[in-house]
Amino acid sequence: MKRNGFTLVELVVAIAVLGVLAVGAITILNPVEQIRKSTDTKKKAELAQFQRALELYYQDAGRYPASSANYRIVVNATTLNWGATWQPYISKIPTDPSPGKSYVYYSPPASNGQTYYLYATLERGAKDPQACNAGSACTSLSGAGFPASNACGGTCNFGVASANVSP
Repeated sequence: MKRNGFTLVELVVAIAVLGVLAVGAITILNPVEQIRKSTDTKKKAELAQFQRALELYYQDAGRYPASSANYRIVVNATTLNWGATWQPYISKIPTDPSPGKSYVYYSPPASNGQTYYLYATLERGAKDPQACNAGSACTSLSGAGFPASNACGGTCNFGVASANVSP
């Protein structure tokens, strides 16, 4: 009499093969790294959008906004928090999507509103080709009066700035 079906050994071998394939797929795709890459992409896009708003403000005012002691923009003696509206320049000032981290806006007082710097902490650090100093803090942060290299809530390893300076 012939029985149809699988033996216990055949089932164990099939499950083991599927397990090896699943582990291989997860290793190749590395979902944690993909999430970090996505977060970094979002940060870069938000800072680029914020740069456009700063340039629009510059066209209207002839200067960039001042920065507060906690690295936010100051317009007409009002400090605007990250996430606040700043009409007509941007509907919402971006906020860093990483918990415990914050963007940093700095306009050196000596520049008379002609210079600004924006900093963020990239999750991938040195793995991101656009990170400052192979993932270390941006070199401008070593200047006198500049924010600390960890003012972003982590190492400020990504920066953008007005056209007349480098982060």
